[in-house]
Amino acid sequence: MHLAQGLARAAQTRPAGVSTIFRSRRRSWLETSERIARLAGGLRKRGMQKGDRAAVLALNGDRYFEYLFGVPAAGGVTVPLNIRLAVPEIAYILEDSGATMLFVDAPYAPVLERLDLRRGKLRDIVYLDDDTVPPGMIGFEDLLDAPPFTDVIAQDDDLAGIFYTGGTTGQAKGVMLTHRNLVVNAANIVVSVGYNSDSVYLHAPPMFHLADGASTLAVTMLGGAHVFIPRFEPAEVAAAIEAERVTNTILVPTMINALVNHPDVDLRDLSSLKVVPFGASPMPDAVLKRATEKLPNTRWLHVYGMTEAAPLVTALEPQDALTHSKSCGKAALMVEVRIADLDDHEVPRGTVGELQVRGPNVMLGYWNKPEQTAAALRGGWYHSGDGAYMDEEGYVYIVDRLKDMIISGGENIYSAEVESAISLLDGVAEVAVIGIPDDKWGETVHAIVVPRAGCTVTAEAVIAHSRELIAHYKCPRSVEVRETSLPLSGAGKVLKTELRKPFWQGLEKRVN
Repeated sequence: MHLAQGLARAAQTRPAGVSTIFRSRRRSWLETSERIARLAGGLRKRGMQKGDRAAVLALNGDRYFEYLFGVPAAGGVTVPLNIRLAVPEIAYILEDSGATMLFVDAPYAPVLERLDLRRGKLRDIVYLDDDTVPPGMIGFEDLLDAPPFTDVIAQDDDLAGIFYTGGTTGQAKGVMLTHRNLVVNAANIVVSVGYNSDSVYLHAPPMFHLADGASTLAVTMLGGAHVFIPRFEPAEVAAAIEAERVTNTILVPTMINALVNHPDVDLRDLSSLKVVPFGASPMPDAVLKRATEKLPNTRWLHVYGMTEAAPLVTALEPQDALTHSKSCGKAALMVEVRIADLDDHEVPRGTVGELQVRGPNVMLGYWNKPEQTAAALRGGWYHSGDGAYMDEEGYVYIVDRLKDMIISGGENIYSAEVESAISLLDGVAEVAVIGIPDDKWGETVHAIVVPRAGCTVTAEAVIAHSRELIAHYKCPRSVEVRETSLPLSGAGKVLKTELRKPFWQGLEKRVN
């Protein structure tokens, strides 16, 4: 198995089919395949050897797509960088990964001025945009001025990419994924989402994130079309869907919330949009209800995964969306899932424990971190850190990150359940629930709420509303109403660590 197989199939079966659409550029699969072969040739000409790492720091685009295939085709290893990282974090990843090459676009080229490029192994910087190539860099199109390279020198369990997780807090870990990991996952995505050769996929989430990367490979396998917008903007998403008759994208709940509450949703024809998988964080009931109302022809598909699993673990089948709407589905093909206790023994169905994963999609380990690798993969299972339970039919229900679980007076309270209840209050646009220290109860529930534009929400209303829907011990004891949006990671997840900081500062541990 190797990543170039899907690309070769697309060029063979749909040579004239549209491969990529970015701004005014439209290419066929034959053109794209030839460009990637020349890119691989250019990389080999620059000295890339099997296993060499090449990083990328850029917004979405067709050249990012070509990078994702061209580097592994040359035997190299991709290192996509989170565009939300601070300069010291970028410097750490470049040095830790030992990247010899960095691809960068115009918005992020200024970052280089703040990096000490003498550290690490970086020797080449490739410029992705069309304007004048800055001094000391190589133009992307100049790199393609080379004979095509089509030999397969990396495959199966050879390293294909290092995907750093975290980094917005603490030291980032580089997840090592192989060609086999990524190809198996792409095949699983095809089945779970229902992609075909007519699929038109919109790259709205950031391409550094594997939630988007999984569909990059899956749609390519089938010869579907890729549409790119630089970054997620609700108006741009709606415009692209209408203009290119987009059939698929993938969004996290915060993105769905922003899209369905944007006025352009009512002004654009979005009827072509068939399936939108969502995951990465809990979906509030109110957001899913509004999404269903605003886009009734779209199937909202609950999926669950993590970078360490390349990323798909479970998916909810279409026919189960109504009967098991709270579930993230059953184990994907070629993936084993179990719920285990602290001693790694499987728990009875219906019991909350840690979700663990095993299969050919699971990572080799963490780059340069043997101890963390051993801990995460102990017993041959990847330990997700997510609290979940499985019912008698094999449906999985995620309750919360175990680290986000609040223990108040000895009771386990799952923040996702509280957030979902609060989201149903009229006027609430965003909500996050955290545990804060309390001398009597250990922790108490604290809600942070952002009202919808033009709406007023009070702490008293939030608490009263919660008490109508969930047990009183789960309801927030305190509420902060803020006018600014909640802090998000580059992948669109709420940064609860940032929200907790003011409350836990100076304490030795983050649980009380």
